[in-house]
Amino acid sequence: MAMNLYQHFRKEEHHFIDQVLQWREFVKAQYCPKLTDFLDPREQEIVRLVIGNDEEVNLSFFGGASFVERKRALLYPSYFQPEQEDFALTLFSVRYPSKFVSLEHRQVLGSLMSLGLKRGKFGDILIKDEGVQFIVAKEIADYTRLHFHAVGKTKISLEEKPLTEIIVLEEQWKEATVTVSSLRLDAVLSQVFGVSRQNAQSLIENGLVKVNWKVVEQAHLECKEGDVLSARGLGRLKMIAIDGKTKKDRWRIQVGTQK
Repeated sequence: MAMNLYQHFRKEEHHFIDQVLQWREFVKAQYCPKLTDFLDPREQEIVRLVIGNDEEVNLSFFGGASFVERKRALLYPSYFQPEQEDFALTLFSVRYPSKFVSLEHRQVLGSLMSLGLKRGKFGDILIKDEGVQFIVAKEIADYTRLHFHAVGKTKISLEEKPLTEIIVLEEQWKEATVTVSSLRLDAVLSQVFGVSRQNAQSLIENGLVKVNWKVVEQAHLECKEGDVLSARGLGRLKMIAIDGKTKKDRWRIQVGTQK
């Protein structure tokens, strides 16, 4: 089983697969649930594929609402009935002088990360109009409340909210069919976002491009169906389908984009 499992994944994902297999063994051996840190959508997909149809281990994900990206996974034996509380989430609302400043996602994330906690302890950061919220693992909620007083130079305070008051974000992807000369990362970015190939390459080399939520610095990486690409300043792109080649030997792909 192990060997043929790994061949479906990129090499840098193998370490995470090993971890998922350990979680599964834990649930089987201890016969009790295992709650993970927050996982990005690609990691969630890997957990789904690895745990798959295991008769003895069930799987649920929750990150505060249906539309959030980052979710905690709960692996559990069949007797166990998961409740929302089992995911141990805390929602914070950020109070800040919104008349004078606006906060951006990456500023909030940067300030949270500077508290010295790992990314896996934070869920989504939700920003809509002037509202700013974020979700953390309950086990670090007190620490966060004690130490998180500023975003950049802006003084803030935190207020804990029930999950029912989460800011609702709608995910809108604009779908289109495009043709590309190759499935290389730089070619796809350049064609879909209408920038030069050199521009795309320099974004990639400078660590400003992510594939499946991980920074990728190889312009020649081949994009696959299901990949989600994001490029700082350009937006995000989902590889919905690769429909084969045109007469002119170009690839026809279906993509979704978000600015």
